[in-house]
Amino acid sequence: MKFLIIRFSSIGDIVLTTPVVRCLKKQVVTAEIHFLTKPVFAGLVSANPYIDRYHVLQPDLDATIEALKTEDFDYVIDLHHNVRTLKIKRALGKKTFSFNKLNIHKWLLTALKINKMPDLHIVDRYMDTVSSFGVKNDGAGLDYFIPKEEELKMEDLPASHHAGYIGIVIGATYHTKRYPVHKLKEFCQQMDHPVVLLGGKEDQENGIAISAVDPVKIYNACGKFSLHESADIIKKAKVVITNDTGLMHIAAAFKKPVVSLWGNTVPAFGMYPYYGINFLSHQPDAPFDVLEVKNLHCRPCSKIGYQKCPLGHFKCMERIEVPLLLSATKARISGSGRSS
Repeated sequence: MKFLIIRFSSIGDIVLTTPVVRCLKKQVVTAEIHFLTKPVFAGLVSANPYIDRYHVLQPDLDATIEALKTEDFDYVIDLHHNVRTLKIKRALGKKTFSFNKLNIHKWLLTALKINKMPDLHIVDRYMDTVSSFGVKNDGAGLDYFIPKEEELKMEDLPASHHAGYIGIVIGATYHTKRYPVHKLKEFCQQMDHPVVLLGGKEDQENGIAISAVDPVKIYNACGKFSLHESADIIKKAKVVITNDTGLMHIAAAFKKPVVSLWGNTVPAFGMYPYYGINFLSHQPDAPFDVLEVKNLHCRPCSKIGYQKCPLGHFKCMERIEVPLLLSATKARISGSGRSS
C-alpha cells in the first residue's frame, strides 16, 4: 500500500507526526511511505528512515499536484488539513484520512476562555488518522534523526562546556512565546552552570545580550548551527529550558528533561512535551515541567502567537518568576524533578 502523508510545516509539527510515520511503516507490512512538506523542512523528513520518499511543495500548487499524480497513491493521510491540502486531495481522487484541527474548540478557548479541548495529546489525535489500518501507537514517543555528517563535534563547543551544560532555547516564531531577555539574563547570572543559548539568526542579538552576563559560562550558539546540529546540542544537554517551540519537541524526542515556558499558548492545546508511554512507564514523575501563569484572564490569547502582547503588559511571561525557573532547573539537573 502506497501512502502519502501531508504536513507542510513547521519543525515541531513535523516532529510530532513521526509516531504516525513509524507506526504505519512498521505495522502495515506493505506500506510505502511518502511525505509532502515545504522545501525548507525537507531535511527533517529526508533523514527519517521510515520515509521511503519525500516530496516538496512547489510555488505552483498545480505543478505539485501533477507530480504527485504520477505516484498513484492508494491513500492520503492529511495531517495539515487546510485549503491547499483539500485541493491536493480532490485532485488525487484517493481515499483520504484527515486530521481534525478542532479549530472551533481552539477559538472557544482563545476567544471565550471556554476549554472544550479533549484531554488528549496531538500525537494521539494524529494517530487516529491511521487507526482504520489497524495501526496503534507503539508508545515509543517521537523520532528525530541526525545525519552522521551533521553530528556535533566536541570542538564545536567551548572547552568550558565539555563536562555538561544547560540548553536554553531563547527563540520562537512569535514574541509572545518568548521568555523575556531580561529574565533570561537574570537566570543565567544566578545559575551556576554552563549554558548554551539556542535560536536562529534572528535571535543572535538577544543571544549576545544574554551571553554578555558571563561570556565564559554562557555560549551563544544562536544562528551558528544548522537545525540538525542544534538538535545534537539539545541531545547532549543535561536539561533543556525552552519556550513552546520546535526544539521543545526535539528535546522530548531525545527523552531529555525539559523545563517548558508557556506564554500566550497553553498545554491544553495538546502540544506539550511528548515522551511516549514506554518511557513514561519507567519514570516516577513526569520528565518535564510546565511553567505558566494560570488563571490569567487574557490567556490564551492565540493558538499561535503575536509579535507583541495585544494588551501591552505581557503578564503571561513576565509573571513567570526567575526563582521558580532556577528551582525547577536545579531539580532537573539533580535528577529529583521539579522542586516545590
